[in-house]
Amino acid sequence: MSAETSDASSLRCSDPRLSEATAYVLSNPGKQLRSRLTRESCELIAGEPLPAAESIGTAIEWLHAYSLVHDDLPAMDDDPIRRGKPTVHVAYDEATAILVGDGLQAAAFNLIAQEETLTPETRLSIIALISEAVGFGGMVGGQALDMAAEHQTLEIDRLREIHLQKTGALIKAAILAGARCANADSEALNRLGEFADHIGLAFQVADDVLDVTQTTAALGKTAGKDQSAEKSTYVRCLGLAGAKEEAERLLRQGLSCLDYFGDAAEPLRATANAMVNRAH
Repeated sequence: MSAETSDASSLRCSDPRLSEATAYVLSNPGKQLRSRLTRESCELIAGEPLPAAESIGTAIEWLHAYSLVHDDLPAMDDDPIRRGKPTVHVAYDEATAILVGDGLQAAAFNLIAQEETLTPETRLSIIALISEAVGFGGMVGGQALDMAAEHQTLEIDRLREIHLQKTGALIKAAILAGARCANADSEALNRLGEFADHIGLAFQVADDVLDVTQTTAALGKTAGKDQSAEKSTYVRCLGLAGAKEEAERLLRQGLSCLDYFGDAAEPLRATANAMVNRAH
């Protein structure tokens, strides 16, 4: 069972339409990169898979799904397509989409809180880590800054600050949460945090490149949307060739942070490469 759909039975509610809309989202789980990062960082430290990483990865995918449902709303990015299907507000309605996102966010933290293979202290630390990553200083704040930057061309340093929050914060939390499941020490957490910062930015740069080089059918979402909305992107700041070079530079820097772990980090290296050198 996939990370994003596991434990989905706990998301049923008394309203059939809301349950149906939630199932609609979870039946199309996407690439599940964040849950993979959680599992792989946990296994890197523990030396073996741990059940807790599956639960934490599922919670993070639910949070990611919630963010996409809300980002697609007319008041935000106003997108009719996500993962090759009509977005939730199109398939159902805006109110249902808002409630689906709200419910997924609450369910994610409930799932973490109930992961009894972790100590209460570890659960609390992971909840604190992830809630910060998705809140005002992370994903939500980054989305607000990204919307405020429309119809502008930002300096590259400012663009990095925005995307470290909007995109990078949850990716970083996914990696560090997995490591905390395995009781990683401070040095390992620092190295993985540096890796995450670079890979999160590289992932966003690659996304900006794909927005102008791929079709809607290939992406599963509206191609060229950033351009039409006049968003400040890496392609707009650096040009297409410059953005591609920036993605590769960030990937190299991120991979170098994993040298500390030796061959044990090969799964994380492979995932990082797949995140940046992807076709959609």
